[in-house]
Amino acid sequence: MASLPSVFISHGSPMHALDPGAAGEAWRALGLSLPKPRAVVIASAHWETDPPMLTGAAKPQTIHDFSGFPEPLYRLRYAAPGAPEVAQRAQSLLKAQGFAAAIDGNRGLDHGAWAPLLYMYPKADIPVVQISVQPASGPRHHVEVGRSLKTLSEEGVLIIGSGHMTHNLRDWARGAGKPQPYAREFSDWVREKMEKRDLEALADYRSLAPHAARAHPTEEHFLPLFFALGASGQQGNPERIYDGIEGGVLAMDSYVFH
Repeated sequence: MASLPSVFISHGSPMHALDPGAAGEAWRALGLSLPKPRAVVIASAHWETDPPMLTGAAKPQTIHDFSGFPEPLYRLRYAAPGAPEVAQRAQSLLKAQGFAAAIDGNRGLDHGAWAPLLYMYPKADIPVVQISVQPASGPRHHVEVGRSLKTLSEEGVLIIGSGHMTHNLRDWARGAGKPQPYAREFSDWVREKMEKRDLEALADYRSLAPHAARAHPTEEHFLPLFFALGASGQQGNPERIYDGIEGGVLAMDSYVFH
């Protein structure tokens, strides 16, 4: 079985689940372009824990982890099965690298996972395991978590990091859609470093990248990128499949690492 690439998706507002727009079209095209995986392991910015955690439910619930949105959004369900055996395999791979990984048998899929998967795999016929992020542990930790799971890519499992290329909700609320150049400047810097495979500079983005603290006042939405980078191994050439900006400040870049 050929090794699958890893993927990073900027998942945008939960409203994409109802009104997918151009980002949803990119997600749909991505799902069609990849070999069909036997399962998906997806890291979502919306599940934060101290050690890495994996969902182990056979039938994960659809979590509506947001408020103040239109009522039809709360009726959406993504009824993909879980993959308890993939969760156990991932846990063993992580433990072999010294991570104190654990399985949560009750947690479902949050919108960071199910919103893009709703368009990538609309039949909900690919089993899904979600993995948490550890904001206290930083970028290098997430590269190593992803690297630990690369073996899964060679076993027919698609590894996805779901976060955001820039994520300053205060700017978004305050700016009322007015474009801010910093979002593009930051995403262009990230792209340049990824194309050079300069993981050291990327891991030190907080001190090296333009507007880093404004692009990410908190880190949880950027860490899934490092997870996907780690899972890509050293040979992962980045292909940007979408680069829209939402509300002027939320860069929606998504990448496949071939």
